[in-house]
Amino acid sequence: MKVHSSIFLIFLLVTGLSPSCQEASKGPSGQIISRDTTISTKSAFSTLFIDSSYLEHFLADRQVIDTGRQLYRNFYNQRNFSLAWFDSSGIAEQANLFWNLQANYIAFSGDSSIYNPFLQQWADSVGVYGARAIPDSLRSRIELELTGQFFRYAAKAYMGNLKLNSADLGWFIPRRKVDILALLDSVSNNKGKDIKHLEPVNRQYGLLREALNRYYEIEKQGAWDHLATTQKKITIGDTGQAVLQLKRRLFLSGDLGKMDSVPLFDTALAAAVRKFQYRYGLREDGIVGGATLQEINRPINYRIRQILVNMERLRWVPDEPATDYLLVNIPEYRLHVYEKGRNLVFNMNVVVGSTTHHSVIFTGNLKNIVFSPYWYVPPGILQKEVLPGIKRNKNYLSSHNMEWNGGNVRQKPGPKNSLGLVKFLFPNSYNIYLHDTPSKSLFNESKRDFSHGCIRVAEPKKLAAWLLRDEKSWTSEKIDAAMHKGSETWVTIKQELPVFIGYFTAWVDRQGNLNFREDIYGHDKIMMEKMFR
Repeated sequence: MKVHSSIFLIFLLVTGLSPSCQEASKGPSGQIISRDTTISTKSAFSTLFIDSSYLEHFLADRQVIDTGRQLYRNFYNQRNFSLAWFDSSGIAEQANLFWNLQANYIAFSGDSSIYNPFLQQWADSVGVYGARAIPDSLRSRIELELTGQFFRYAAKAYMGNLKLNSADLGWFIPRRKVDILALLDSVSNNKGKDIKHLEPVNRQYGLLREALNRYYEIEKQGAWDHLATTQKKITIGDTGQAVLQLKRRLFLSGDLGKMDSVPLFDTALAAAVRKFQYRYGLREDGIVGGATLQEINRPINYRIRQILVNMERLRWVPDEPATDYLLVNIPEYRLHVYEKGRNLVFNMNVVVGSTTHHSVIFTGNLKNIVFSPYWYVPPGILQKEVLPGIKRNKNYLSSHNMEWNGGNVRQKPGPKNSLGLVKFLFPNSYNIYLHDTPSKSLFNESKRDFSHGCIRVAEPKKLAAWLLRDEKSWTSEKIDAAMHKGSETWVTIKQELPVFIGYFTAWVDRQGNLNFREDIYGHDKIMMEKMFR
């Protein structure tokens, strides 16, 4: 008993369960939930009850910290100490369903930190001898152990690894909050029915989990070959063992529909290569070389870890808003426009911050559109680029359509303005916003990390028109005129909408394709070192 008590206490202290669960453990007024004495053997979901003094003895014996005690007390107070995991027939169905759900989590995540050997031996016994395998003398203890186990599981599976400080990893989107008590209450009261659908994680998380299981199966087959070739490029018409390896590799990943033993690079294989390149955000030329060869030769273990890293990020993200919103995925170099939550309206290419000038991962509310904007040169660019330019050339400012503005420099509105003809503002402390650009050719590149941190959009007029679609006075012609006016015009949109700047290097698209992208800022690498160390 003491060994398991230590495991439980260490979990509470090390993972930080107490601060993250603090809100969930309080009632509406922030106080401890009062005992609901209206619940009786006639109205309770279980006719079995636990003595409140036994709970206090359990908490004291394990030296559970205050916030952990509060979680326990609130859960049992709100059900007047009726049991959650037992009924008159023995261990209840929801306990078995929860245990299987937890086992699946441990299996796919590789996270055994919540493994509980004491409970596992009784779960095994129930599996062999049935619901009554647990003696009455152990019922109260196992009831409370299971409740604590659910707290541990939910903290990891639904809220993410609390030892990973998201801000230290460059992630400044507030982490989602989960009402663990409400979740556990629902599992108990519904007897585990549709327990998988109670997971407070978004749809993308489930899709990645399915993909992860497929990759585990491929890994078991042990046939994710390294493409051994001395050729710089492999293309249509080529023959040899490397072509057979390529076919096998793309067949396993689902890009090649049918496998054969002919060592010829034919049109079917070229189509499979293009599908692979599409999924990886590469130039779709059907030729294996350079970046395509590099990505093909990534070990499957790396891809599995990449999926797990992105599943961890998905545990952090807040619930999808039911309103309109914008999502920029930095490694994808794409902006996604959503209407009323999940309705994807359109996408467009973007240019993001370079590897030395990262675009920040955060969220804000878009409030203003500025047509024909000034560009106020940031202090860093002023010191490193503009002032040295003025020293070299006294006509530097005029040649760049710039002017002094007090002690600072700004670039006048116009087609050569660095912000282009329009910018979209969502106030934030990082000085990041969306904007047009005169450098249109960069949107044709497959890798688009060229900016100083702000996000350049490929179709600014289309975005402006969508944002102003309910403003009848803002016709296409009026938007065009404002963009080319040559003087600033500020427009406040009727309803602010969230903008999320995210960082996901693995996801499943709407066509069911598993996508991967390069870890351009090295965030995956840091997370892998912390998660799999």
